[in-house]
Amino acid sequence: MTIFSMEGAPPDSQLTHVGFFVRDIECMSDFYTRVFGLLITDQGSNYRGNRVVFLSRNPREHHQLVLAQGRGENDPTTVQQLSFEVGDLEDLRRFYSRLVEIQVDELAPRSHGNAWSIYFHDPEGNRVEIYVPSPWHVSQPYGEPLDLTLPAQ
Repeated sequence: MTIFSMEGAPPDSQLTHVGFFVRDIECMSDFYTRVFGLLITDQGSNYRGNRVVFLSRNPREHHQLVLAQGRGENDPTTVQQLSFEVGDLEDLRRFYSRLVEIQVDELAPRSHGNAWSIYFHDPEGNRVEIYVPSPWHVSQPYGEPLDLTLPAQ
């Protein structure tokens, strides 16, 4: 079975941003600006009258993340995960230290063989991943605990 085929393929498209509903837009905006260095590029109210905040780190992208008020107090998260790629294993280790310092919930570093990842929850329980690809191919799914306190070598 061929997974990727160019025959009859649609025009090129790239995922550029994701948005989700939040309960506390101030808390969530603060979290994503503090942890990931995202900047608020715009904000206002949507057609429902709910506040919306646009965030980005890429100067070419108006927004990479959209936070919209409207998640009910008892509504569970519907986010499977929100993933951020970093440049190398040393960057991942630096993020790990930062996440330990701010005491995020559900901190779980994992090796997927083809990538090294850190999973954790944002303040509203949405699963977030920070990862760096490895140079190896490993069939998925695969996951083992990863000790990011060890040197990158």
